[in-house]
Amino acid sequence: MLTDRRRFLWQSGGGLGGIALAWMMGQDKLFADERPGILGGVLHHPPKAKRVVQLYMAGAASQCDTFDYKPALVKQNGQQWDPGEEVKLFQSTPGHTMASPFPWQQYGECGKHLTEIVSPLGEVVDEMAFIHSMKSKSAVHGPATFMQATGFILPGFPSMGAWVSYALGSLNDNLPTYVTLPDPRGFAPNGPKNWSAGFLPAEHQATMIRPLAKEPIADLQPPTGTYIDPASDADGRALLRRLNERHAETRQGDSRLDARIQAYEMAARMQLSAPDVLNLADETQHTLEMYGVTDRPVHIADTMSREEEASYFGRNCLIARRLLERGVRFVQVWSGADNAFPRRNWDSHEDLRRDHDALGWGCAVGASALIKDLRQRGMLEDTIVLWTTEFGRMPCSQGSLGRDHNPFVFTNWLAGGGIQGGVTYGESDEWSYQPADRDNPTYCYDVHATILHLLGINHERLTYRHNGIDRRLTDVHGHVIREILA
Repeated sequence: MLTDRRRFLWQSGGGLGGIALAWMMGQDKLFADERPGILGGVLHHPPKAKRVVQLYMAGAASQCDTFDYKPALVKQNGQQWDPGEEVKLFQSTPGHTMASPFPWQQYGECGKHLTEIVSPLGEVVDEMAFIHSMKSKSAVHGPATFMQATGFILPGFPSMGAWVSYALGSLNDNLPTYVTLPDPRGFAPNGPKNWSAGFLPAEHQATMIRPLAKEPIADLQPPTGTYIDPASDADGRALLRRLNERHAETRQGDSRLDARIQAYEMAARMQLSAPDVLNLADETQHTLEMYGVTDRPVHIADTMSREEEASYFGRNCLIARRLLERGVRFVQVWSGADNAFPRRNWDSHEDLRRDHDALGWGCAVGASALIKDLRQRGMLEDTIVLWTTEFGRMPCSQGSLGRDHNPFVFTNWLAGGGIQGGVTYGESDEWSYQPADRDNPTYCYDVHATILHLLGINHERLTYRHNGIDRRLTDVHGHVIREILA
């Protein structure tokens, strides 16, 4: 049937007014997510979650001094440790069986055992699903940190946050899709490569924010005391855009320049939005206390204290919540930095009590507050919280007070976003040395596959062609851990 243009416009969009209204609603974010990713907003299955926060303990947090209770370690404490097989350790030989120096107690309706240093998590333990059968492919910090962050032990691969950004796109126009909050003392092994986009388009790398730094976002604001003012700054960006576009026309397929152009545009918008995110003045005193945030002067001490660790990590967790509620898709929060002495990370070769006490308390205060805060705001149901580290620590002593690396078994936990709370999946053996079922350990691939599943993504179908290979976050491995799904 023939129809005139006026009837066609009316039937298609309610006339010119309807088309204009649709455009304005899109500009005002009244439709679906802004700037969808490669999936174009069409997911593989209905999602349970739409955002992720990853809490990363750099240096290898000890599972047998936090979440993985083993009575055998208490019973055999001080005896020569002998698992009945040859044990090759990273930098020591097996010492005596070493019980945790921190007391254990059961929490929640699920009766989960936690040590005293992570006891603040007892308030939310019924929201958490523990995985005690995690295994790494490396006992070296750099490759193992890469593995948990990117799924590979080699550099050059995109982080999980970059994959999520690439797949799903942005939930906002004024803040990045992916943000990382490093430890205020410095970077974990590999530094910014842990949150790079790898071979994905460069726009999907994380934006780094350091809340306690003089400039929390590097180069966001023009330097003071110069000739640069808002007008000249805008003119300069406009000129750079024209030059970059002209340059990009002759270099098709190079995403770095496109990412740079977008970064300039995002920076201009963030000059208004970022200060609001980082300003905690509108948070109640109750909220600040819940996160352990103090108003004392910043003091990154040589030795660690519970109060300072809670304030550092809790502040970053609070800012993570503020980022998430403003539409940031993926936030990474780090605890632990370099290998200077005394320790400022979880790599407790010399004195586990000294290192883990402050770090454990700080991470537990911040993580517990984050879960409670997300829950009371109605955000926990569609936000995944992942706690991880690169590997675990041995059940025997190194020297008399420390523990060596244990790539054979360690712990992850998840909460929110379609995760069943108060459950445990996978067990370690009687010493927390190896998975109880050595033929079926859990790898980061399984955790990553589960997170993608909850975001509505089939991990086997999210791929990117690179050097003739269809790469994916989970490589050629991984399965969804359905036992921890709600």
